[in-house]
Amino acid sequence: MRHALVFGATGQIGFPLLGRLQGDGWRVTAISRTAHADEPGLHWLRGEAGAMPVVPARVDAIFSCGPLDGFAQWYAGSSVECPRVIAFGSTSVEVKRGSADADERDIARRLREGEELVFATAQRREAAATLLRPTLIYGAGRDATLTRIAQLARRWGYFPLPRGANGLRQPVHADDLASAAFACAAAPATHGQTYALPGGETLTYRDMVARVLACLTPPPKLIELPSPLFNAALFAAQLTGRATGLGEAAVRRMRSDLAFDITPAQRDFAYAPRAFRPRAQMFEPRQEES
Repeated sequence: MRHALVFGATGQIGFPLLGRLQGDGWRVTAISRTAHADEPGLHWLRGEAGAMPVVPARVDAIFSCGPLDGFAQWYAGSSVECPRVIAFGSTSVEVKRGSADADERDIARRLREGEELVFATAQRREAAATLLRPTLIYGAGRDATLTRIAQLARRWGYFPLPRGANGLRQPVHADDLASAAFACAAAPATHGQTYALPGGETLTYRDMVARVLACLTPPPKLIELPSPLFNAALFAAQLTGRATGLGEAAVRRMRSDLAFDITPAQRDFAYAPRAFRPRAQMFEPRQEES
C-alpha cells in the first residue's frame, strides 16, 4: 500500500486531497496543529513549523499544502526517504516580486527561495519534485480575498471598487487544486517542473467581484467609484482597521492582468479546472488549520 505524508492536511487544499488519496487506497499520515482522531488508513500527527513531530522514516510521496517556506526548511533538514514531492507555492512569486510594497516583495522572495530549496533538496536526494502555483483560490471559505470580499459586502450591503478594475483574473477552486496535486503524483512528465494553476475561466476583476456579490442573499450592490473618491474611502477604512490587507499595490493590481498559461498543466497531467460559478456557501468563513 502506498504511503503519503501530507502537510497542511486540514487546509483548503489539503483536506480534499486527503479524500482523494484515501479513495485511491493510499495510507496517509497527516499533520495538523490540532489533534484529530485517526481513521482506517489515516493517521494524524500534531505539529507545526518549529515543532514538527517524528514522521515515518520512509513514504512514497510527500504533499505540502501549507506555507511553502516552512515546508522547504523542514524538508531540507529532514531525513525522511521519499522519491516524490509535490508542493504548493503561489503565482505571487511572479506577481509580487516587483511590488511597491516591501511586505509583498518579501512574500515573493520567500516563495522563490522556498521553491529553490525544495528543488535543490530533491535533487540532492535523487527525488522527483513538482511545484504548483495556484492563482486566486476560493471555494472553502478560507481564502483571504474572495471570502473577505463576501464577508465585507454582507456586512455593508455593498462593495466599492475603483472604476476601471478590469485586470484579468482566473479564480481557481480549492478542490481542483487537490485534484491537480493528486494527478501529479502519477505523472512522470511533471518531475522537476513548476506549473501555474489558474482556474478554468478568465474574467475581469470587476466581473469576478460582481459574481461573488450576485450569489449572496440578499445580493449586495457593487459600487464603482472614481479613483480619487475610492482612494479617500480606502484611506478612511484603513485608519479604522476595516481594510486590513488592502494596500495601494493591491488596488493597483485590480487594473493589471494576472492571467497565466494553463497549457503545460493540461498537457502534462490533464488539468481541467472548473469555470467560475460561485455559490454563497463557498464564502462562509471557516477557521483554517494546518
